[in-house]
Amino acid sequence: MNDFFHLLLRDRTEVTVPLGLVLAVLVTIHVLLRQREVASAVGWIAFAWFAPITGALTYVLFGINRVRQRARLMRPPSHPHAGRTAWPSPTDDDHLDPLERGIGRITARPILGGNAVATYHDGDEAYPPMLAAIEGARHSVGLSSYIFRNDHAGGAFIEALAAAHARGVAVRVLIDGIGGGWLLSPAYRRLRSRGVPAARFLHSPLPWRMPFLNLRSHRKILVVDGAVGFTGGINIADENVQATHPKTPVRDTHFRAAGPVIAQLTAAFAQDWAFATGEDLAGAAWFPELADAGSAPARVVDSGPDADIEKVEFAVLQAVACAQQSIEVMTAYFLPDTRLLTALSLAAMRGVSVDIVVPQVGNHRMVDWAMHANIGPLLADGVRIWQCPPPFRHSKIMLVDGEWCLIGSCNWDIRSFRLNFELCMEIYDRSLATTLGALMRDCRGAALTQAMLDARSLPTRLRDAGARLMMPYL
Repeated sequence: MNDFFHLLLRDRTEVTVPLGLVLAVLVTIHVLLRQREVASAVGWIAFAWFAPITGALTYVLFGINRVRQRARLMRPPSHPHAGRTAWPSPTDDDHLDPLERGIGRITARPILGGNAVATYHDGDEAYPPMLAAIEGARHSVGLSSYIFRNDHAGGAFIEALAAAHARGVAVRVLIDGIGGGWLLSPAYRRLRSRGVPAARFLHSPLPWRMPFLNLRSHRKILVVDGAVGFTGGINIADENVQATHPKTPVRDTHFRAAGPVIAQLTAAFAQDWAFATGEDLAGAAWFPELADAGSAPARVVDSGPDADIEKVEFAVLQAVACAQQSIEVMTAYFLPDTRLLTALSLAAMRGVSVDIVVPQVGNHRMVDWAMHANIGPLLADGVRIWQCPPPFRHSKIMLVDGEWCLIGSCNWDIRSFRLNFELCMEIYDRSLATTLGALMRDCRGAALTQAMLDARSLPTRLRDAGARLMMPYL
């Protein structure tokens, strides 16, 4: 009997040892070629050699970035309608020329002059002109939203879209597969019942096929007749209308744009729609000749876990590096990674005034905890972090030197920078920067200080530090 067990153990060893060696070598090769983070690469290689079979299985399940690979397989190439002749220089102050050139290389899009941008606060100001644009549409309407609820505000949009469809306008509506409701998605179903062409971005009713957290379309786009567009942070829901006194109000900022940059905004929507449905949106109904509507140079900056990986984050890093006088940021979630924290600290060290406005009370408690554990180095280096009093402020704005503006859907966290499909627009306009700067200053409440962080109890600091470890998933 003992001889039998010795033989069995020897046979298993003769199989498992060579198998483990092969697996460890394969994991090592893949990590060396694919993993960008040194600490992560070292950890995976060590795990693979310490426990070859378990380590290899764990790496296959959790270590390979399928978010990026899957998105690259599923997303179509960039839409050909990117815009027209580039603006020769976005500003008379040439210290921002490197910023314009850098973002041009990052996005592979030209900066386009002749644009006008208007600012709206909350759904109270943003929804009426958006509905009016839909009601006045003659050729096409493209709408993309992360959240689209079948409530009073959402119902008004549904009726306007259905009416446009009924009078022969080409209407296309794209709703995120999670933000719009995973199981029921009442707004989507109501649109479909009215005959409106609508689709759900990366949705499956099967839980094991549904990427619950990753690959979300967080973009907010409305383009009408290919000539006027709206973008920013506002979703479509009653919570954005302050006049109705919602139970959980959300303050936000949205923008109306007109001019040549709308071709880039429409192209971004068309690319997402083609991915979701396979239909190519083309022709003059979607891409007409566009005349100048103002004087502001602008460009769309979109990103996602595919070929556009980290483009918004790279644009932000470029803006921080080019800033000479001031950096002002407003974001709903502030969980930047080490390289962006370092860039902000270095800007403050060289004398740039750096001000960050975050909600005093966020709508995700763990995000607040993680932020408190993450901002110490910034405060030590002179960055000022201001708390915006309730209600929850969802705006996403960045200003550099009182002239360069970045608006759109992207929060300052790893999820927005690397996992979601996001869309921003850069605009060189002192007037717009003045308006947005005043908004951010009006939202400043008490400043977060190191003394406040130090006053936290040990259990609280441990809780916050533990939440910080979850930053890539928050």
